[in-house]
Amino acid sequence: MEEENKITAPVAEEKPEPAEEAPAEEKQGRGYEPHGSAAAPRPGDRKGGDHKGRPSERRGGRGGFQRNTDDYSERVVHINRISKTVQGGKHMRFSALVVVGDQKGRYGYALSKSGEVPDAIKKGLEKARKNMRSVQIVKGDTIAHDIEGVFGSTKVVLKPARPGTGIVAGGPVRAILELAGIKNVVSKVYGSRAPINVIRATDAGLAALKSYERIMVLRGKKKPEDFKKPAPKAEGGK
Repeated sequence: MEEENKITAPVAEEKPEPAEEAPAEEKQGRGYEPHGSAAAPRPGDRKGGDHKGRPSERRGGRGGFQRNTDDYSERVVHINRISKTVQGGKHMRFSALVVVGDQKGRYGYALSKSGEVPDAIKKGLEKARKNMRSVQIVKGDTIAHDIEGVFGSTKVVLKPARPGTGIVAGGPVRAILELAGIKNVVSKVYGSRAPINVIRATDAGLAALKSYERIMVLRGKKKPEDFKKPAPKAEGGK
């Protein structure tokens, strides 16, 4: 009976000893590391082959970001939102007007549509690179003569200017002239100011440009013989 009445003392639970914290150097080698860390000298580098981190810091692999390797400059001229009312709501899309050029006499433009703005811009740049045009640039980084480009109800007038004048033009005209490499010109837009119409009228005017030699001959100031290249000299001075 005495043994049954005895109250057994509670057994104290053993608590696990706290684990030792890893040194700071080992912590830096795990998972995401901030910029400037000793273990990550460049974005994307991870100690021990661990490539965790923000997607923009990952290098290589599927879905990685690729930069354009060509010499073309890019510019987004206009972004437009397109809304279409359909059964059940509105269908939203976006259109992007982009211009590309190498600033050496070649340029291209395109208008593309997509459900997202980045996709529309990407499609437009790819399309513009496939439809490149050439324009002749004369001395002083200008055009040879006055031109008028017409598309629909839009008319664009371009006139050559002296060196140092710059590009006196609005947004769409300036974009296509700068990327084409023309640095001194004066322009004026008449009629519709829609960006796509202005771009197409400017392109029509640049396509009608004639060479400097052709203009001098048409004006009667020089003869075609004056522009003939001299025949190459034979070897031995004969």
